[in-house]
Amino acid sequence: MINLSGDAIRHQLKTRVFGQSVLYTEQTGSTNTELKKLARSGAPEGFLYVADEQLVGRGRLKRSWNSPAGSSLLFSLLFRPGDFLAPIQTQRLTMICALALVDAVEQVTAVPIKLKWPNDLVSENGQKLCGILSELELEGDKLEWVVVGLGLNVNLDFSKNTEPQADSGLSLAQTATSLSMLLGRDTAALRLPLLQRFLENVEQRYEALKRNESPQLDWQARLVGRGLPVTVTNVSSDEQWEGIMIGVDENGALRVEQSNGSIETILAGDVTLRKPPIE
Repeated sequence: MINLSGDAIRHQLKTRVFGQSVLYTEQTGSTNTELKKLARSGAPEGFLYVADEQLVGRGRLKRSWNSPAGSSLLFSLLFRPGDFLAPIQTQRLTMICALALVDAVEQVTAVPIKLKWPNDLVSENGQKLCGILSELELEGDKLEWVVVGLGLNVNLDFSKNTEPQADSGLSLAQTATSLSMLLGRDTAALRLPLLQRFLENVEQRYEALKRNESPQLDWQARLVGRGLPVTVTNVSSDEQWEGIMIGVDENGALRVEQSNGSIETILAGDVTLRKPPIE
């Protein structure tokens, strides 16, 4: 199995902060859960928690996501941005992490990647490649820390996962993909270089964020569905919005133009592309 230890990660890693402190484990329940404990104990910014296998990984809206040993790149990263980032701007960290991983995948594999709002990396045909979950803790009205967890499908084959999922009615064979499926070969050895490139990329983007450079335009340029008719559903309330996806604002909220010309800014929800009516 490919070595993802701290020494292996730091070898030839060109960062000052991110990935310089590492905890690696073969198996964990959730990298986010473990890193949150370390954050509360004073772990430094840039601390990286990496696992070979995740048993109770969680996605957005408390969806479960299990990852067999050695099949995925599973890690969480600690940020302490309270001096320059307001709580309402937390999504910017998710955005820079998504962009850093998109860049890493393209640097290492040359596979083109797109972004699906609010927090997924997808292939050009829209199949999910990676999910991101950000969690935070406040001290008063200030960000104490933010943990961003990422799970990238590296060496998985979903082609035989044909059972419909409860929430969508679609199978993983229809909705998910991996680097091995996209490249047509074993890709387990790519986990280490992908992680190293990600850490270098995210450090550069984090420094830009400190200079108040928004990731909005970069993120929006890769957004699936921009300019197309969509339905956005608030899963917790079943509220829906329909309109044309314009893009995102500087804090990552989705902007949808409704039929009356008004712009709806949506903080959370699920996006579905709508087929235009047949005339």
